[in-house]
Amino acid sequence: MTETTTGAPDKSALRDAATVIVLRREGGDPPRVLMGQRGEGAAFMPSKYVFPGGALDPDDWNVPLAAPLPALDVARLEDDAPSGIGAALAAAALRELWEETGLVLGQPGRWPGEVPPDWQAFADLGFAPSAADLRFVFRAITPPGRPRRFDARFFLIDAGAIHGDLDDFSRACDELSHLHWVPLPEARALNLPFITEVVLAEIAALITTDHPLGSPHSVPFFDNRGPRSEFRRIGL
Repeated sequence: MTETTTGAPDKSALRDAATVIVLRREGGDPPRVLMGQRGEGAAFMPSKYVFPGGALDPDDWNVPLAAPLPALDVARLEDDAPSGIGAALAAAALRELWEETGLVLGQPGRWPGEVPPDWQAFADLGFAPSAADLRFVFRAITPPGRPRRFDARFFLIDAGAIHGDLDDFSRACDELSHLHWVPLPEARALNLPFITEVVLAEIAALITTDHPLGSPHSVPFFDNRGPRSEFRRIGL
């Protein structure tokens, strides 16, 4: 993070971030996505319904994944970014999912070495984080002038890969309220950030109720690094 001339952190500096879209498909019901509401006093997107997610932490670079992110997703994530950031963003996605919902995406097993504090309760359940089922499906950079700016990578995961009760959010922190599974056709009627509306439309176009999830042919990217907003696609 950059510093201002006074030495205080510049909270508007661009930060890497990871977001998780958990897709639940059961029987003949419409697909549902897991969403929660940010607090009305939040500096970034107050009162908006969002997917679980948050900024990349320095410790995310050192999290040992029980299974890696698929190679295609890593290549796309690192196309114009430092080597190793793909695994770090995957770890951030798994950590944010755990912290904000209490849901476990991992493999049964012992944690290799010392367990970081953010992961202790996760490890106590007998799991190590796994990125094998994550799919990189969207990237968006917050436009200039916002109180918080993120270079957010969105990951899609089928809820069938989650361990435990999908309706048990008792281990979640209090960052998101009203956690619930929203039918995909109804989700866009919620109080959403603009980019979340766009992501939901992309997900609806990407999936069907009877096909497995896979990496898209290319990944949409809202690029706001320059003076003008650009939309392009990441494809390798």
